[in-house]
Amino acid sequence: MSDKRARVVFLVRVPVPRTEQFLAAYEQVRHLVAGGVPGHLVDQVCRSSTDPEQWLITSEWASLADFEEWERSPEHRDLVRPMRECFTDARSLRFHIHAQTPALA
Repeated sequence: MSDKRARVVFLVRVPVPRTEQFLAAYEQVRHLVAGGVPGHLVDQVCRSSTDPEQWLITSEWASLADFEEWERSPEHRDLVRPMRECFTDARSLRFHIHAQTPALA
């Protein structure tokens, strides 16, 4: 099952006064990961429509093993530290992608 694409989801809380710091840190992570982390396909950051402190970060990977290798690396810890310092709460979930609707042409 490790050859299946994977989705990693983080539910995080960021106090409103730290929003700009959080988004700036996310931009640093996003550009560096998209520029060359093996297996990374896409990511998104989303803000709750009803709670301005609730955020969702999702990323898609060629395999869960690709994400886990990146997560264990010293580079990962150093890169995400500024973003994590903004969190008051965080929860991580990992999924293998079972099915997907086709993209519209």
